[in-house]
Amino acid sequence: MEMRNSAPPSGLASLARARRALADALYPPQCPACAAPTGSALALCTPCWDKAGFGRPACRRCAMPLESELSGDDAECAACTARPPAFSRARAAMTYEGGRDMVLRFKHGERTDYTPAFAAWLNRAGAPLLADADLLVPVPLHRWRLLARRFNQSALLANALARLSGVASLPDALIRTRPTPSQGAMVSARARRRNVLAAFAVRPGAGAAVRGRRIVLIDDVMTTGATLEAATRALMRGGAADVRALVLARVVRAGEAPIF
Repeated sequence: MEMRNSAPPSGLASLARARRALADALYPPQCPACAAPTGSALALCTPCWDKAGFGRPACRRCAMPLESELSGDDAECAACTARPPAFSRARAAMTYEGGRDMVLRFKHGERTDYTPAFAAWLNRAGAPLLADADLLVPVPLHRWRLLARRFNQSALLANALARLSGVASLPDALIRTRPTPSQGAMVSARARRRNVLAAFAVRPGAGAAVRGRRIVLIDDVMTTGATLEAATRALMRGGAADVRALVLARVVRAGEAPIF
């Protein structure tokens, strides 16, 4: 006969549940996008979930959503067929247009409490990239921008994702070799590429950790992919075997690039 553990839950577990129940009573869970009531903390309401674009078919190389619902996992957009990006594959958890307010609050409103939910979305969307990956590497900020902002949002995502996926995170694998103007101020893809040209390098001392590894680059937003391309090229120069890109949000509509 199957035996079941009928012992009462531990006092600590009961206390934790009581605290969560009290917190939910005092501060009812709200959708992080629109503040509508939800069933659990940091869960999106149904309209915001639908708007975010989760699970839409997308180009395997650049994560741009594709129109055809029949697109398979290996489908590529015309732009990537003509000019493949430096990274081998890319995934995005949602569209920037669908999650804009959340992304901006996370990045500039210091809503770092969004991190666990965002990491869970990245873990789901990036499962094919994470399955055989060796290392997570966040896109770094220049030290002066990091000092002003006090945190690197991409590093927060990478570290939280590491705990969920089991793939190790190395937040300081890359460094910014020079400060660059915000990409949001760049009008064209060519200007964005010039802006970050040779702006990244593998940190001295991190070469052994990067060499021969299958790396997943983590960033918050992909617009043209210029920043991810520049970071990818730095990792490849450092001996990485393969570099994929995983981002929280993908800009879809021209003219809707974030101004950071």
